[in-house]
Amino acid sequence: MSERDFTIPFRQLPERFAENLDRPAAEAATPRPAATIVLLREGEGGLEVLLTQRVRTAAFVPGAYVFPGGRVDHDDGAAELVSRLTGVSGEEARERLGLEAEADPSALAYYVAALREAFEETGILVGRDGGGEPPPAASQDEGVAALRRELLGDEDAFPSILDRMGCVMDGAVVEYVAHWITPLAEPRRYDTRFFAALVPPGREPLIDPREMSDALWITPEEALARNREGKLPMVFPTLRTLESLTGFLTPGGALDAFRGREIPALLPRLVRTEEGVSIELER
Repeated sequence: MSERDFTIPFRQLPERFAENLDRPAAEAATPRPAATIVLLREGEGGLEVLLTQRVRTAAFVPGAYVFPGGRVDHDDGAAELVSRLTGVSGEEARERLGLEAEADPSALAYYVAALREAFEETGILVGRDGGGEPPPAASQDEGVAALRRELLGDEDAFPSILDRMGCVMDGAVVEYVAHWITPLAEPRRYDTRFFAALVPPGREPLIDPREMSDALWITPEEALARNREGKLPMVFPTLRTLESLTGFLTPGGALDAFRGREIPALLPRLVRTEEGVSIELER
C-alpha cells in the first residue's frame, strides 16, 4: 500500500527535475550503488550541515543543493582502502547496512566511498592523524589542497594520499542514517546509502567548480525554510534527511539518535500535480 507523503512546489525543485515525469524511460535503469554523507558540525546556532550545489550542467539533479556523495567504485572495497578505515569493522558495517558478507560492493565500501567523496568534493577528510587529531581541510592547508587536487585527477591515489597525510579514515564518527533508491522514472538511478559524520569547527569547504557551484554550512531548520522560499532547490531525500536532523542541538546528539535505528530502503514514486511534484512511499 502506498500513500501520498508530501508535495514540493515547482519553484522549490531543481530546474528540469519534473521533465523526466513527462518522458519516462521505456525500461527502468538499474540503480547504481552510491554513498552520500551529511557532514555535521557544531555552529553558533547549534547543529549545522554542509550543503553543496550541483552545477547546472550536471546530468543528475542539476542546480540542486545536495550532500556530498557519488558512486561506489570497485576500488572502494579494496583491502588497501578498507584497511585505512578505523572505528568500524566489516561485520559491524554488514549488520548496520543489512548486507551479506559476499555482497558486492561490500558494506565497508559504502563507508569508504562516502568519506572519499567528501574529501574529493569539499576537501574535508573525516579522519585522524597519528596523534589522534582531525587533519586540516584543504581550505586551511595548501599541502592538503595539493593532495586533494591530485586525487581529483586520479582516484586510485587515495590510499597513497591518506598515507602522505599521515591519516586514516575515522569510521567512529560516522553513522548510517538513510537508504534511498532513485524513482523508476529517472534515467539515472542510484541505490544510495546516506551517512552522517562529525567534523570539527573551522573546516570550510573548498569545492570543485567542475561539479559544484556553491557550498554552505547551515542549520537544517534554516535550510528547510529557505527551500520553502524557493531559494535552495532540493530533492526529496535531501529534504527528508534534513527533516530527520531538526531538533538536535549537537552533532553528537544526532549521531547517538541514529545509532542502532532501523533504516528502511525507500523507493519513492513521483507524481506530477498542479502544484508541483508529490512523492508516494510504500507503507
